[in-house]
Amino acid sequence: MRGDETQSPWRTLGSRNVYENPWISVREDSVIRPDGEPGIYGVVHYKNTAVGVLPVEEDHVYLVGQYRYPLERYSWEIPEGGCPKDEEPLRAAQRELREETGLEAKNWRMLGEAYLSNSVADEYAVWFLATGLVPGEQRPEGTEVIGVRRVPVREAVAMAMDGRITDALSALALTTYALERSGGYDVAAY
Repeated sequence: MRGDETQSPWRTLGSRNVYENPWISVREDSVIRPDGEPGIYGVVHYKNTAVGVLPVEEDHVYLVGQYRYPLERYSWEIPEGGCPKDEEPLRAAQRELREETGLEAKNWRMLGEAYLSNSVADEYAVWFLATGLVPGEQRPEGTEVIGVRRVPVREAVAMAMDGRITDALSALALTTYALERSGGYDVAAY
């Protein structure tokens, strides 16, 4: 460790907005890098908080599948979406669960939080456990064609571990839940 690790080794000389839409903005900063050389740094700012829901019922979890345009592939994930600044993350999670699966939950608990890609983006995510599930009507947004699967928790965790689930928020929620169910892990053992 060198010096005070909370102090930035970067010096920002200026910023310019490169692109903006309703969900993200991209800026490019002129910087002096930690090695003293001039450079640029691109930052993607997410206007919404990412919310995810792990809906669990009788040792099974509900996954949603949809084609992900940026990846050009189909992806199995937990229900998730965006939470605008004026909405509580729990309320957004409840909305996303209802829209994507038709389910509502009687019991909610926050499982975790993380930044999803902190080298180039500020996307902050929270994920919740939803239990006491009640079926209802699925209402996906116009940009979504969503499949729903009910799979054993063990299989869903295996999917996150072996690469069949590659979505970061889904992998985090599933592994957090699996660790919690198994009694966690002993940090001293590592």
